[in-house]
Amino acid sequence: MGQRRLSLLDKLITEADSVMRTITNRGNQAERTSPSQGHSDAELSESERAHVAGLMRVNHTGEVCAQALYQGQALTAKLPTVREEMQQAAAEEIDHLVWCEERLQELGSHTSYLNPAWYGMSFALGAIAGAIGDKVSLGFVAATEERVCHHIKDHLQQLPDEDRKSQLILQQMLADEQRHGENALAAGGTDFPRPVKDAMSAVSQVMTRTSYRI
Repeated sequence: MGQRRLSLLDKLITEADSVMRTITNRGNQAERTSPSQGHSDAELSESERAHVAGLMRVNHTGEVCAQALYQGQALTAKLPTVREEMQQAAAEEIDHLVWCEERLQELGSHTSYLNPAWYGMSFALGAIAGAIGDKVSLGFVAATEERVCHHIKDHLQQLPDEDRKSQLILQQMLADEQRHGENALAAGGTDFPRPVKDAMSAVSQVMTRTSYRI
């Protein structure tokens, strides 16, 4: 008897568990050990600790958005190879989610209360991009990862020199995100024009400013 082909409803139901794990911070497990493991925490002042927590909260929200983007695109991607690419990238982003959440707990802080809203928006954008076509979908990944890398590089410069734990996490995240963007373009993604990337940057700035505080 042949394997039944999953309908759109079947796929939506399958994704529900992933959605809940992502927005509730429960049930996700990293496949890789956090790069910060084995390193002692730095002596940070109250203001430094609050600033680092804000930066790591932004990075965690970025990973929530990445999860949603990849899950939305995998739902509507047309080519099986593209779906597999999205699913593999999403699996690596779970590592980032867990690492950032662990670091926030160590800092005595919390993830962004706005994550469910950001997740919903990102999932919808990913699904729309996937429905338009795989080239656009992959191009959207590449452009998004470019913005993420920009934020991570900026955050690495802002971290206190002695905060080695946060630095190691962000350095590994940066390497992963750069690879995801390169892979998306190599797989045939469209390199979006500058005006589109600028518009995406404007949206990401709103996310960054709100997630830093809330």
